[in-house]
Amino acid sequence: MASPKNFVRFDWILVSIYIALVAMGWMNIYSASLSDSAQGFFDFEQIYARQFLFICLSVILIIFVLAIESKFYERFASVIYIVSLVSLLGLFVFGKNISGATSWYSFGSFGLQPSEFAKAATALALAKYVSDIQTDMKEIKNQIGAFLILALPALFIIPQPDPGSALVYAAFVFPLYREGLHGVYLLLGLFATVLFVSTLAFGAVGVTIGVLLIAGILFFRNRKKRPNVIKYILLATVCIGFAFSVSYIFNNVFEQRHRDRFNIVLGKEVDARGIGYNTNQSEIAIGNGGWFGKGWTEGTQTKGNFVPEQHTDYIFSTVGEEWGFVGSMVVILLFVGLITRIIILSERQKSQFGRVYGYSVAAILFLHFFVNIGMVTGIFPTVGIPLPFFSYGGSALWGFTILLFIFVKLDGSNYHYS
Repeated sequence: MASPKNFVRFDWILVSIYIALVAMGWMNIYSASLSDSAQGFFDFEQIYARQFLFICLSVILIIFVLAIESKFYERFASVIYIVSLVSLLGLFVFGKNISGATSWYSFGSFGLQPSEFAKAATALALAKYVSDIQTDMKEIKNQIGAFLILALPALFIIPQPDPGSALVYAAFVFPLYREGLHGVYLLLGLFATVLFVSTLAFGAVGVTIGVLLIAGILFFRNRKKRPNVIKYILLATVCIGFAFSVSYIFNNVFEQRHRDRFNIVLGKEVDARGIGYNTNQSEIAIGNGGWFGKGWTEGTQTKGNFVPEQHTDYIFSTVGEEWGFVGSMVVILLFVGLITRIIILSERQKSQFGRVYGYSVAAILFLHFFVNIGMVTGIFPTVGIPLPFFSYGGSALWGFTILLFIFVKLDGSNYHYS
């Protein structure tokens, strides 16, 4: 166990931002779930009271995480990762189906979602793997090992089905990029995303015409340099093949609710009363906030329960309505500050293990923050990704808390503050 004097070496800027985000998150959950039927502050039938209990239990988790020697996390990273995989597999036998997804273990009135804890376990396993091979990520065999570590939990989560939680594992590309993974992977990912969205928006035939036009223009612009015709044909063929595979997957693999959400975001369907109701009401709530908001617990959309499940994935709409543009920017800046601080501290780590883990934490938090706010504002389709420290739920809060405070512990042990 760690000595009590070591607690003063923790980065209190990081801890303070965490406290601010958790406190603001609870205030918004309180407002979004406040009910006339409440019997008092400690009425645990109420969502805000249960979240307060989850926050109190988080303090115990923090003490436990910080009390353990930092070497434990590196030494037993593989064991923690295997346990997390077993917990994900166990859902297919012992999991409880909630809202069409078998993502929870049920213990009476209490539920636990293992995918929220698998993020920290995967971050530890990836950091352990990269630090053990003692080389950069440019070798193919090292890349295969790293991608396998990331793929296994994602493959176990997708069939639950929980595509939102599986999407989070794409964030791990960024710490790998920091450790030497070729930038072509990021470009390919970006290009594939653009091609995917373009295919949904314009169809495979439209994308095929566009690819052929672009390839022809590039070829004739470079004709004096005698470009390799085979290369252009091969690239065009791969792009066109990808476009037609997107159409097939979208129409034959995606569920109807997923297709509807993409079509609404792309403007191909208008369904303000059906599948697009949540997003539409969320946008109205945020628009109602104006510059300074309607005031805490005073949001008309929030108090009228117009946004379903507003205390979970759509909690940022409460921020927008009751705190306005200014309050929303404060929340966004706190997240930006948290992620930036983690990256700065990651660069100060004495060990590669600490650096890779730190970048993994920053990447996971960024993807959750970016996608959730994009989802609530209608930029992205609804994919079920919670806003860290804001969205209601014990598993999510504890998962993010463990993820962050393992890094706080690693940083406190590897970097000596003056």
